[in-house]
Amino acid sequence: MLSKLRQRVRTPTAKKKIILYTDSNDDYTYVFDELFDTNCIHYGQVVKIREKGKVVDKLKREIYGKPRHKKIETTNIENFNRILRERIGRLVCKTKCFPKKVMLLDNAVTVFGFYWNFMKPLHRAKTPAMSEGLMNRVWEWEDFFYGGLSFV
Repeated sequence: MLSKLRQRVRTPTAKKKIILYTDSNDDYTYVFDELFDTNCIHYGQVVKIREKGKVVDKLKREIYGKPRHKKIETTNIENFNRILRERIGRLVCKTKCFPKKVMLLDNAVTVFGFYWNFMKPLHRAKTPAMSEGLMNRVWEWEDFFYGGLSFV
């Protein structure tokens, strides 16, 4: 997964640093410095303090560079993960459609990713693809099934 991150983002430089925020899993700390030069990263972690299974406080740690302390947050990705679990039953362990083949799970996530980026307006009636300048309109399911994907 992290190697895909490396492939999909522009290589950060000292002038154009990448900004990363994660939970308190320390494995990210070791992996990010293998993928990117630490002089090119602003990386912060959110550490959740739990009591009896409930989050009672959050600590924010600056790991590499100088991430803006107030911006260190993981709620957006946690919300997106929740949406994935709600919309793709294959990601929930105890379902009838639990994937027995990785390819089927990969296909389901790919279709959802296309839907999310090209068909679902999020902000100001724009899809993420429109916000990034990749598309100038919202795709419909008819376009997806019968249209040519050479536009993408």
